Amino acid sequence: MTTYIDKLALFTISDKKLLVVRSRGKSLFYLPGGKREFNETDHEALIREISEELTIDLVPSTITYATTLEAQADGKPEGTLVKLTCYFADYDGEPMPAAEIEELRYIDSHDIEICSKAALLCVDWLKEHGYIN
Repeated sequence: MTTYIDKLALFTISDKKLLVVRSRGKSLFYLPGGKREFNETDHEALIREISEELTIDLVPSTITYATTLEAQADGKPEGTLVKLTCYFADYDGEPMPAAEIEELRYIDSHDIEICSKAALLCVDWLKEHGYIN
């Protein structure tokens, strides 16, 4: 039986590279974002999660849907999939690691060895659509 972990993710691109984050105690990088709280819209949850994780403020009027991707969730039993609903958005501030985030870095398709399975799908999608190298 398939179970889903439903998450929101932000695509932040700079110089044809994607911003990814790593949580404390983890080795793989993933996309910043997270889960909705009760009654939150995608936009509300994404704004809250990104503010908590990266200390930046998304500009609500610029939040734009990109894609939805599914992959086996890292560290979870086989058949547990993470479903990432991905968005682009402009923001105010400079991304800095906060909350559970220990490290952030910008990567391209040559950095796949450090990525979670879901992040790999995002890298492939972004490269295919010409956003990153």
